[in-house]
Amino acid sequence: MLFVRLLLFSVFRKVIVVLFFLNIANTLHAQFLTDMMDTTTSVGKGILQMYKKFDRIYFTGYLQPQFQVAQEKGTRSWNGGDFATHANSRFMLRRGRVRLDYVRMNNNDQISIYFVFQFDGTERGVVIRDFWGRIFENKWKVFQFTTGMFARPFGYEVNMSSADRESPERGRMSQILMRNERDLGAMVSFEPRFSDHPLRHLKVDIGLFNGQGLTANAEYDSYKDLIARTSLKPYPLNKKLFISGGLSYFNGGLFQNTKYTYAINQDLNGKLFMVDSTAENVGRKAPRKYYGADMQLKWKHSYGNTELRAEYWRGRQTSSAGTSETPTALLQEPYYVRKFDGAFIYLLQNIASSRHQLGIKYDWYDPNTQVKGEEIGKDGNNINATNIKYSTLNVGYNFVVNENVRLMLWYEFVKNEKTSLAGYTSDLKDNVFTTRLQFRF
Repeated sequence: MLFVRLLLFSVFRKVIVVLFFLNIANTLHAQFLTDMMDTTTSVGKGILQMYKKFDRIYFTGYLQPQFQVAQEKGTRSWNGGDFATHANSRFMLRRGRVRLDYVRMNNNDQISIYFVFQFDGTERGVVIRDFWGRIFENKWKVFQFTTGMFARPFGYEVNMSSADRESPERGRMSQILMRNERDLGAMVSFEPRFSDHPLRHLKVDIGLFNGQGLTANAEYDSYKDLIARTSLKPYPLNKKLFISGGLSYFNGGLFQNTKYTYAINQDLNGKLFMVDSTAENVGRKAPRKYYGADMQLKWKHSYGNTELRAEYWRGRQTSSAGTSETPTALLQEPYYVRKFDGAFIYLLQNIASSRHQLGIKYDWYDPNTQVKGEEIGKDGNNINATNIKYSTLNVGYNFVVNENVRLMLWYEFVKNEKTSLAGYTSDLKDNVFTTRLQFRF
C-alpha cells in the first residue's frame, strides 16, 4: 500500500510539471529567449522524457547550416557577417546551439527553481549564449526573479528565438543596438501562473544590466542599464483572431572618458557635428535611451495562420565616430551622440497548409535622424558613413519538412540612402540570397 501511494505521488508531481510547461507553451506565440524551454513543438513529450530519463533535466538544440550568395565579392552584410574580400558565396554554420534546462520542485509540488545553460558552437568558435537561473514565488504565483546571462527584455524581435524566427536574421537595428541580445544582470518579472487570473495576459519585466552585453569580458564602468517591458500576451478578439503587443523602455549610459562630445548642429554652411569640449564632460553619464512599441495580429484559419507584426524604436545613442554600436571598452576618442529610429515589419502567410509559409519582412535603421541624404558628406563636412540610413526588404519561403527539419529560402534587398560621400552616391550592390536547412531536437 505504501508503494502504491509513493507511486501515485511521483506520478502526480510529474503531471503538475507537464501541465505547467504546457500552459506556458500555449500562451505564447513563439519561443522567447528567456522562456522555459527552447522549443514548443515537443513540449509535452519532452517534459515526460525529462522525468523518465534525465530526472528533471531537458536537452534541446538546433543546427543551422546555410549557403549564401552576395551581389559582389567582399559584400559588407548584417546577414551572417561580412563576406571575405575575394568571395561572394559561402557555406557557413550560422548557429549550432545546445541547451540544458533544469527544473526543481519544492516540497509542495510547486516549481521553485529553473536553470538554463546554452552554448553556441560554429566554425568561428564556441561561446556561451545563456547561463541564468530563475526563482519562482509560490505564495501568489505571480512573481519571478532571474539573474545571470540572459536576453535583455526589450522589444519583440530581439527576444524571439533564432530557432523560431521566420527570417534568417534579426533586423540591422537590433543587431547593432542589441548585439548578441544578452547581457549580465538581474530581472524581476510579474507573470501570473493561474489560468483564471484576471491579469493572466499581462507580463511585466524590469531589470538592471551591465550594459555592454557579450561584446566585452567585464563591466568597464559603474553605470547600469535599466530595461523594462510591459507586454500583452496573445489575447483572443474572437475564436480566430489574436492580438498581442508591448511597450519597452531602456535607460542606460556610458562613463565619458574624454571631454569631447559631438552632436549635430547647424552653422551658415549647413549641418555638421559640432564639439562640446567643456572640462565638466569628463566623468559624466553619456546617454543611451531607447523607446519601443510593438504589436502582433494573428489570424488562424483552416490552412494555417496569417500574421502581421510591427515594431518601432527611437531614442538617443552614444558611441564613436566610426560606429553607432555600444562601445566594447571605455573610449579613448571623442563621443558622438545621435538620435535614431527604426522599425521591423513582418507579413507571414501559410499557403495550402501550415507546412508552407511565405514571408515579407521590411526593416530600416536610421542611426542619425537629424541628417538626410546629400547632407551626409556635403562640402566635405564631418558627417561620415556611420550616419547613413539603411532599409532592407526580405522575401522568403519556409517549408517545414517535419517537426525537426525546416528549409528556408530568403532574398534580401538592401538599400542605402544616396549621400554626398564618395562610395555612397548611389545604392551599394549588397543584396544577399540565403538558403538554410535547420535541424532541431
